[in-house]
Amino acid sequence: MGRKVSGVDEMSVFLLELRSEEIPARMQAGARAELEKLFRAGLTAAGVTMAALSVWSTPRRLALIARGLPVATEAVCEEAKGPRTSAPEQALAGFLRKTGLTKDQLIDRDGVWVAITEKPGRATADVLAEVIPAIVRGFSWPKSQRWGAASLSPESLRWVRPLQGIVALFDGAVVDCEVGGITSGRETMGHRFHSSGAITIADADSYAGQLRDAHVLVDHVEREGIIRAGAAAVATAAGLTLVADEGLVVENAGLTEWPVPLLGRFEAAFLEVPPETIQLTARVNQKYFICRDAAGALANAFVCTANIAATDGGEGIVAGNRKVLAARLSDARFFWQQDRKVTLAEQAGKLSRITFHEKLGSVADKVERVARLAEWLAAEGIVPGADPVLARQAAELCKADLVTEMVGEFPELQGLMGGYYARAEGLDDAVADAIRDHYKPVGQGDDVPTAPVTVCVALADKLDTLYSFFSVDLYPTGSKDPFALRRAMLGVIATVLKSKLRFPFTKIARIIYNLPDGALAWFLDFLDERLKVQQKEAGVRHDLIDAVFALGGEDDLVRLLARVHALQAFVGTEDGANLLAGYKRAANILKVEDKKGWAADTVNPTPEPNEAALIAALAGAGPKAEAAVAAEDFSGAMAALATLRAPIDAFFEHVTVNDADPVKRAARLGLLAQFRAAVHKVADFARIEG
Repeated sequence: MGRKVSGVDEMSVFLLELRSEEIPARMQAGARAELEKLFRAGLTAAGVTMAALSVWSTPRRLALIARGLPVATEAVCEEAKGPRTSAPEQALAGFLRKTGLTKDQLIDRDGVWVAITEKPGRATADVLAEVIPAIVRGFSWPKSQRWGAASLSPESLRWVRPLQGIVALFDGAVVDCEVGGITSGRETMGHRFHSSGAITIADADSYAGQLRDAHVLVDHVEREGIIRAGAAAVATAAGLTLVADEGLVVENAGLTEWPVPLLGRFEAAFLEVPPETIQLTARVNQKYFICRDAAGALANAFVCTANIAATDGGEGIVAGNRKVLAARLSDARFFWQQDRKVTLAEQAGKLSRITFHEKLGSVADKVERVARLAEWLAAEGIVPGADPVLARQAAELCKADLVTEMVGEFPELQGLMGGYYARAEGLDDAVADAIRDHYKPVGQGDDVPTAPVTVCVALADKLDTLYSFFSVDLYPTGSKDPFALRRAMLGVIATVLKSKLRFPFTKIARIIYNLPDGALAWFLDFLDERLKVQQKEAGVRHDLIDAVFALGGEDDLVRLLARVHALQAFVGTEDGANLLAGYKRAANILKVEDKKGWAADTVNPTPEPNEAALIAALAGAGPKAEAAVAAEDFSGAMAALATLRAPIDAFFEHVTVNDADPVKRAARLGLLAQFRAAVHKVADFARIEG
């Protein structure tokens, strides 16, 4: 342990800037976090504290300012316990070698040798001079590179892009250090176009201001605010509304040091292309925002973010961006026009060329399975109101857009483009909608389909994936889920519950997929696990889901959750809590006795009053609970169980189960077994926590 022996009251400030060629925008948030982590770890290891830390980034630099640093670290006394004083000499010799002390320098403390060494304080500047190179060399980038003649050596510096300069100032004085041939100093560079020559930084407090004068806004949050407000302002000035896109705000802030939002226009003729295609083209390829007109329709306008305050007000920049966007939109329009020359049915014929999985055939094989299941769900009335003919047609075409030019260019549009092509082809709206939405819900917060035909296809698609992979023993394990089976199951659960479908998972597994018993058991366990995840946010206790699922034979999620909700309400009452306690006491006794073996059918000829009261209560409650469960009156089932609370409490209080008379003992154990069986008609209370 350490003991402070001196202190320093004076506090200082430190600036570090690591300047390089352009850091990819997508890596900057991670780089800021990495810089902070390494800096804090380096100072903590050296015993240096600080009051505040700010970390910034621009495309060409990472920077931090640490405030409230001591001028020097405090001297500390460190104690190390050694062997007992009675230990062999070789043990003591080893301890002395480790500490570098002699025996006469040790202290005998209660029969144990203790070494006390004093570590003198260090100048914080000296600590920083060691920490900076360690940060640079220890920095973790998703991708990094070596450069120059030194790159021939595997020991040369790796960085995301060539590192060009290090500014390191402690209270305005340069912290001398060197890494990869780059020596620290106080010079940095301003904006590529608005500034020329080196900028000499006076100290940490003047750093941001000096860079601002050189047209560099070093604070990424400030740049984000300028882009967010400026893009909305130029759209509003044109009578339009900006489509908010926080991801684009952050990305553009990571691409600019002096952001200037500018509005441009593209040819209105391009609006014949589906709006999602235009938005994706503008966003992904060009990092542009899009706008909507007063009616809410996509406008032929975009907002780009320049990295320069142009003398012409940005007209030249807008013209150049318009030209590039026009080329991209021309490609999109060409794909749109070409794809519509071929029917979706013809496109679907090409799916046999695409392998779904080596053990499960082609995508065409999957589509046929999905079509069969979707049609069956409609025909059997599992999804009320669904037309079996339309359900099959939509399923047969749902993957057809995978082979289109547009989806080949923009995979994110699969399903969506199929819906557009189906509508353009004149197919039924229910079919077009089902093709468009059959992947939903893709993730948490996504829309859950409710249109009958769409529900058929969406469920059939996800269930086919689940049943098919389980049929060939391909299950998610640990954190590995290469086929996104967890996401598929969550989508199935959300869709079934949204439409309150009485869904026969086991029946489908057996009669349509011939799933073996082992795979079916795996499937039902997986359903249980994902249901608990899905219901956690709704406040449903996972142990209660287990308690109902454990009874077996229950795969109707609507009925299961109704029972769980009633159970959760019941165990939250005094009767429920006391009945649970009584159940656990009975179950623990029976668990021990079941191992010994006992005559379950023994009848006590002279039952005591409290024993007789429990017998009578069970005779009424058991059948009532069973009948209520069969009628899906789960509140009634809980009410029936509640009548057992007082008799079981009185039984345990006044009746000796382990009676000396073996007949009485066996009869009373049998009575507890009847009590356990009655409770199990509602749920497996052994699974309930508490």
